[in-house]
Amino acid sequence: MRRALAALAAALALAAAPAGAKSFRWSSQGDFLTADPHAQNEGINNLLGYHFHERLTARDRALKIIPSLATSWERVNETTWRFHLRKGVRFHDGTPFTADDVVFSIERAQLPSSNFKTFAALVGKPRRLDDHTVEIATPGPSPILLEYVNTIMIMSKAWALKHGAAKPQDFKNAEDTFASRNANGTGPYRFVSWEPEVKTVLRKNPDWWGLREGRFEGNVDEIVYRPIKSDATRMAALVSGEIDFVLDPPLQDIARLKNSPAVRIVEGPENRVIFLAMEQASEELKYTSVKGKNPLKDLRVRQALYAAIDVEAIRAQVMRGQSAPTGSMVPPRVSSPPATEPRAVPYDPARARKLLAEAGYPQGFETQLLCPNNRYVNDERICTALAAMFAKVGVKVSLALLPRAQFFQKVDLTDFAIHLYGWGGAPTDPGLVLGPVLHSFDGKGRGDFNSGKFADPELDRLIRASEVEMDAAKRAALMEQALQRVRTNVYTIPLHRQVIPWAVRKGVTVLHRPDNYLEMTWVKVP
Repeated sequence: MRRALAALAAALALAAAPAGAKSFRWSSQGDFLTADPHAQNEGINNLLGYHFHERLTARDRALKIIPSLATSWERVNETTWRFHLRKGVRFHDGTPFTADDVVFSIERAQLPSSNFKTFAALVGKPRRLDDHTVEIATPGPSPILLEYVNTIMIMSKAWALKHGAAKPQDFKNAEDTFASRNANGTGPYRFVSWEPEVKTVLRKNPDWWGLREGRFEGNVDEIVYRPIKSDATRMAALVSGEIDFVLDPPLQDIARLKNSPAVRIVEGPENRVIFLAMEQASEELKYTSVKGKNPLKDLRVRQALYAAIDVEAIRAQVMRGQSAPTGSMVPPRVSSPPATEPRAVPYDPARARKLLAEAGYPQGFETQLLCPNNRYVNDERICTALAAMFAKVGVKVSLALLPRAQFFQKVDLTDFAIHLYGWGGAPTDPGLVLGPVLHSFDGKGRGDFNSGKFADPELDRLIRASEVEMDAAKRAALMEQALQRVRTNVYTIPLHRQVIPWAVRKGVTVLHRPDNYLEMTWVKVP
């Protein structure tokens, strides 16, 4: 432990801020993945990325969409929106921000290697009217266009073209590009350096437009992000004062930390659902003892797996009460349906065994469960518990536990049988779950996060109808029908919503948000 802390202290010293500057040092278990703003839609990556790459809109403390690089917008007609851009904004290299950068960034985010095309495709076709006006022609009426726009980070067109970054990094195939290790945004912090598995450093942008607008409420001059896989080492660094903040303190330590004179716990529910995705497209399933067919294509098998899971035991024993079991794929802050929706298949191991026998597997079968070991709260422990529960009904599961980078690459390549997944963050509308996660994969953006690759034409019809329905009541009814179809067919297995505690050194001020997003411009350090 002493050696680990000494190494951590040395690394932090190397990234020391200029004399007199306020440095905010923080940690979680997984590393930053890429500086390319359109290559990887992942929590830690977005958290850091949003501080050097901005979007046309931002979110306030209540997750309401507010102006950012766009100062205002209006709907010109049913399928046309106009965005007015902020004047006097410059990229970190000093070049001016214009409409050309917005058009380039939206079109770049729509390219095949983009991990954001599921949203960008629904934005539509952007065009420049003048230096500070962009018009967007949407594919149809778009009741939640601002939600889609809010996902797309803006980068410099000139910089990207100069450095061979006209298209996003192909993350799933481990492509290494200039834009994956360097950045030139407009945000409140500048990207300084990234040493994989060691640290990422950002420094305050003295030319940020938000300083003029009074948006920089904190006092942090430098951000040092340090991934620390070991729970014990991460928390020892916080208690000793080597770091200031931990995004993911181990749940088993929360009660002890609440009594620590050096640490304060800030907690609240996260806008994220943890669930199981099952590969339902291939005719023969990978990583299974079943040959010549895919057992997960059989509804009875999916029902059996669901019936084998005791989510209350996971809540009590694995999550230490820090989860809210749910049968819904929709995060809690969205309008429909209610977050308390009961599970579609009750916990019943006897019924699970019966369903497996009816499906032709009276002795069960063997398969694999792919899990990250540094992404979600207690992810490895959740998967270990699931494996034991499946074994009790005859499904023998081998665990494939991987760090987040390798995990997401395998998910993107559909190289799994079953895997743990999470979806949520900032989305405040069911449409940002339905299209990306529950629509069939169409290669154009919809279904990009439907990793199980299930396809249901009627479900697709309902989702597409909801995407263009401007009447709120009719749209809500369409979305409820779609979500009920997902439940009935057990296309996914929702487990719970995370309750996210943050651990912060006393004297440091942070604001907890349900999207688990730490806004650095609000942070204050002594």
